[in-house]
Amino acid sequence: MPRSLQICAAAAAFALTLWPAAAGAAATKKPPPKPEPPQDTGFLNRKIDLHGVTYRFQVYLPEDWRRDDGKQWPIVLFLHGRGERGSEGMRQTQIGLAEAVRNRPDRWPFVIVMPQCPQNAHWTDPSMIELALAALDQESAEFHADPARSYLTGLSMGGYGAWELARLYPHRWAAIVIASSGVFWSYEPERWQEASILPAEYAQALGRTPIWLFCGSADPVVAPRQSELMFDAFKASGGNIRLWIYQGLGHDSWTRAYDEPDLPRWLLSHRAPANPELPAFAERVLVPTTPPAVKLTTAQLDSLAGEYREPNGKAITTIFRQGDQLFQRAPGGQVTELQAESTDSFFFPNGSNSGVTIHVTFERDAQGHVTALIIRDSRHEERWVRQSPIAAR
Repeated sequence: MPRSLQICAAAAAFALTLWPAAAGAAATKKPPPKPEPPQDTGFLNRKIDLHGVTYRFQVYLPEDWRRDDGKQWPIVLFLHGRGERGSEGMRQTQIGLAEAVRNRPDRWPFVIVMPQCPQNAHWTDPSMIELALAALDQESAEFHADPARSYLTGLSMGGYGAWELARLYPHRWAAIVIASSGVFWSYEPERWQEASILPAEYAQALGRTPIWLFCGSADPVVAPRQSELMFDAFKASGGNIRLWIYQGLGHDSWTRAYDEPDLPRWLLSHRAPANPELPAFAERVLVPTTPPAVKLTTAQLDSLAGEYREPNGKAITTIFRQGDQLFQRAPGGQVTELQAESTDSFFFPNGSNSGVTIHVTFERDAQGHVTALIIRDSRHEERWVRQSPIAAR
């Protein structure tokens, strides 16, 4: 055998003697663990099975929520109103607290659980109370909720359910927020016959758990008296309650309420169980929904009149004076009155059914000539550039 073939055969034999040991070592070596995929945040589709029925709902996770950091998060249970009932699990994210979170996520560092009540059911039904708690328990366990910072809120029909959850489980909640609601259910009008005793029962059950109520003074759906009666009962029993009444506002007090900058901070200032030393507190505030108007001269109003072009350069809005009042004609032709809060700052007195004030601020150059206007509310702003002045009318 040639020498080269002898060397190859010897090498092959030597490799065969090493192969079993190498194979065994490879078999015992474990692959590195796969890193967990990053957790999605924002509004997430969820579901829960209860008594053979699957319910779809949503949970909101703040952007900086992490599965592996061990941090405990404050958690809110939000109950929607009558118009958001269904089975698709998403309609309740278009209103109330969910809308406020979309507009200002920086204000809401909470995990938020948003179950959905089916059609033809009510949050006060025992089965719906069970659903709400089951969804909260499931999400609390998975998303690291802090049991000392569980908060409860509801609007309209959801407020009825929130009152029941508060009464039945009073020690679970660090604080409670209810908008446009009460305990005198619209679908059981005979409960009004118990108006003299029902509020006191809720006040006794909840003690000094902090509560913040919101309602509109002109609510045609849920009488503001419901909130007034609850406030009076908690005040009489030494509870801890705030009642804010939005002057002139209708049923939708929740848009304005959840947009209050102090609301999330107020929630986070409380922990459960309620401190027994928490002082008795009762605050009733009538909140104006527009600033006080001031009177301007016709010359001051004339200086603002003109045509203003929107940012994309297409549509034009017109500001004009009629008598001693200022008006805006929108690109679609709608005419709306403007009222002054200063010489260059105006608001729409009827600009929003939810009480979110829309402001118009006029910009001037160094010579004092009006160059643009800015339309803004609590969510966004637009700058419209002045094209030309117009004659007064």
